[in-house]
Amino acid sequence: MSILHRLPYEWLIGLRYTRAGKRASRNRFLSFISLISVAGIALGVAALIVVLSVMNGFEKEVTARRLSVLAHVEVMAGDGAMPEWRAVEQQALRNPAITAAAPFAEIQGMLLREDTMKPVVIRGVLPEAEVRVSDIAGQTHARNLDALKPGANNLVLGSELARSLDVKAGDKVRLLVAAPGSSAQPGQISTRQRVFTVADVFDSGNYQFDSALAFVHVEDAESLQGLSAPGGLRLRLADMYAAPKVAIELARGLDQRLFVRDWTRVNATWFAAVQSQKRMMFVILTMIIAVAAFNLVSTLVMTVRDKQADIAILRTLGASPRSIMRIFVIQGTLVGVLGTLLGVAIGVLFALNVDVIVPAIEHAFGVQFLSKDIYLISEVPSDLRWGDVARIGGVAVLLAFVATLYPSWSAARLQPAAALRYE
Repeated sequence: MSILHRLPYEWLIGLRYTRAGKRASRNRFLSFISLISVAGIALGVAALIVVLSVMNGFEKEVTARRLSVLAHVEVMAGDGAMPEWRAVEQQALRNPAITAAAPFAEIQGMLLREDTMKPVVIRGVLPEAEVRVSDIAGQTHARNLDALKPGANNLVLGSELARSLDVKAGDKVRLLVAAPGSSAQPGQISTRQRVFTVADVFDSGNYQFDSALAFVHVEDAESLQGLSAPGGLRLRLADMYAAPKVAIELARGLDQRLFVRDWTRVNATWFAAVQSQKRMMFVILTMIIAVAAFNLVSTLVMTVRDKQADIAILRTLGASPRSIMRIFVIQGTLVGVLGTLLGVAIGVLFALNVDVIVPAIEHAFGVQFLSKDIYLISEVPSDLRWGDVARIGGVAVLLAFVATLYPSWSAARLQPAAALRYE
């Protein structure tokens, strides 16, 4: 005996109605409507999977570009100087999640080149240690930060900042920073200035950093601040997504005068905006699935009207209203499951091959979806997450199930005598 024959009769009838026969034109029409419902659900599921995968890809790409300049975790002194930074470094490296540490100092100032003045964040680094906590060394033309020597007054500029100042390696720029301490007269700010030589240019791919960030040796930054120690430590983790947990663990074990923050807190506004956009996109595209799923209502209503005689005969043979309802719930849910599986297959296939499909579309139609001059990313990224796929599939099947309830309930209420009156 086959597996189908072992199923309850509600399943057998529901399966039969799903693949309506081809003898009558009305059955063929119902079958066509069912196919439209399947196609609609599949299209909505596939679109949602692809869109979320692309949004995840953009988030991953931008995060990687930001973390090429930012640290996973930063430990900073409340008073601006951390003379005991080596002891703090040793204590931090005892945590197995932390792979490297580097001292840093940060100052805000202005860079002058002839008649052009630009705001800048000066980050003092120790070159031999910085290469272990960030990818900035790989983004300079010289591929390293060795030109940053203590007392040499060299700096490495972001590409956009260098372009706006119209400078290149070897040119001189003047740096103005606020001098520590109070001004001699109220309402005035005393400044300190120093001439620096542009040693190199980096390009992180992130306009925010490339247009406002410059690197100097940490000792040069300390002297500009009038301090004798760096302002904190930058830490690198084996798993960057463990940064919030590691930051909490460090804060518990370090001196209370030290402040610990992770990269998610530094970029909290940006990540909140991305998550909000993803939630809104999920809701909007779920509407497509909802429209297709509730198209099942009309399909099942037409099926119920067409199968009134069958329903009456089943009721006469002893089928309960619950069993009748179950038949049409099974039929509608099977249509939803079929559409969901088809949509998942198409969406996953597309999301995994975006790097091939999108260039083919661009070549075929002579368009470019992403201009590198504007977005700094020339290819559409994709990051398929199976958790998203499972959530999308679950929502699609649930909507299909909900859409079956009213037609199934109306079928269960059908009276056999009334249904057979005109047969």
